[in-house]
Amino acid sequence: MKLYLLLFTMLWALVACDSHPVATSPSSPLPVGEDLERNADPAVIKAGGQLYQQHCAQCHGKEAEGDPAWRRPGADGRYPPPPLNGSGHAWHHSKAWLRSIIREGSQPQGNMPAWGQVLTDDEIEAVVAWFQWQWPDRVYDAWYEMQRRDI
Repeated sequence: MKLYLLLFTMLWALVACDSHPVATSPSSPLPVGEDLERNADPAVIKAGGQLYQQHCAQCHGKEAEGDPAWRRPGADGRYPPPPLNGSGHAWHHSKAWLRSIIREGSQPQGNMPAWGQVLTDDEIEAVVAWFQWQWPDRVYDAWYEMQRRDI
């Protein structure tokens, strides 16, 4: 437990200086049950990876690395696509929030379109499962602890 607290504190310190705004969604419930568990179903991860490559990689990068300038707004005042591989800020958010951003888009902070009319809820879930699978264990563990605390 002490190791997790130390890890969480270290990770939090690294991102505390992040000036990227954090959007909130009033429709995002607190995580419960399976929303805290990492989906390890190989079929879901594979499907999510394929969907990610088809719909998300063009902006977020083939390896979910995001735009190198993701922390700075562009000329239009909007933020470029962030990394989803655990090196950005996606791990700060609940699965419900992540699904909501995919479904509804990132306007006005970013340029990500709403995918809710293109992807089903199961497909959105698979995409989230895929990019959470890219997170290093230490990042996922910190995310898990942060989410558990908020319950």
